[in-house]
Amino acid sequence: MNFNFGETLTRAWQIIWKHKILWVFGILASCGRSGGSFNSNFNSGGGGNGGGQTPNLPPQMLRWFQTIEQNLTTIVVVVLAVVCILWFVTIFLSAIGKIGLIRGTAQVEGGAESLVFGELFSGSMPYFWRMFGLSLILSLPVFIIAMAIAVVLVGGIAASGGNEIAIVGIVGMMPIVIGCLCLLVPVMFVLGMIFRQAENAVVLENMGLLPSITRGWEVFKANLGPIILMAIILGVIGFVAGFLISIPFFLLIFPAMFAFFAVSALGGGGSGSLILISVCACIFLPIALALQGVVISYTESAWTLTYMRLTKPQDAAPAVIEANAS
Repeated sequence: MNFNFGETLTRAWQIIWKHKILWVFGILASCGRSGGSFNSNFNSGGGGNGGGQTPNLPPQMLRWFQTIEQNLTTIVVVVLAVVCILWFVTIFLSAIGKIGLIRGTAQVEGGAESLVFGELFSGSMPYFWRMFGLSLILSLPVFIIAMAIAVVLVGGIAASGGNEIAIVGIVGMMPIVIGCLCLLVPVMFVLGMIFRQAENAVVLENMGLLPSITRGWEVFKANLGPIILMAIILGVIGFVAGFLISIPFFLLIFPAMFAFFAVSALGGGGSGSLILISVCACIFLPIALALQGVVISYTESAWTLTYMRLTKPQDAAPAVIEANAS
């Protein structure tokens, strides 16, 4: 198929530049891409204090630790509940942002002269659970492989009972584990392309969860070259844009960090440098988030246009019809 990449990429930019409300949905869509992972490291034991003696802590801090210990179960439950709520809110905003971008792009292509945030947001709600299901299904391969590796390694170490030969054997499996992870990268790339088409099928053709996956596979298989090349082009654009966005952050943070370590090495407190780092981060992060939203709005708009040009669906975007009718 003779696919015009230049026209599609140019049109995507024209759409998001004229309809800047799509930037807001790009910011929402970026919520699921911020890599928000929660890592907790607990280091227990008496290391570093000679013989495991109780460290000489202030009474207030000791009482604080005792309170935590006495209410540990409640604290863990509350923390897990908060994490789950934040995770769902993040997934919800990300999905609504992506749906809004697809619908907004389709509406403009259907002749809409303006986009209304409230209409795009509320009109995206009916598609949420299908998009949520797609994201869960896409994450299953990574989850299953990660769990399998964890069970094999942790179970093997626990069953070895400290036997050095068994532990060496388990460590020797690491190349196989790394090989599986490397193999997972191209697999997830292909699945990602299929599921991108499925997401557009959900919104533009109002398909159900499983039919949209079938549709995504059909579109991907029939347009292998254009889709892969578009993925590479948009991947390069996203990487370059992300690098350019991060440059001011490093220019601000690195000198402040260097000053902090230099002052600390000379025996100073370095509190001024820490304050400077915090202020720079607070100023820059909202700007970076907004710029990242623009990049995502562009890439999602380009993907929507790609799908529409490759398939020309008969019911392209019921959202467009609804918007024009209103």
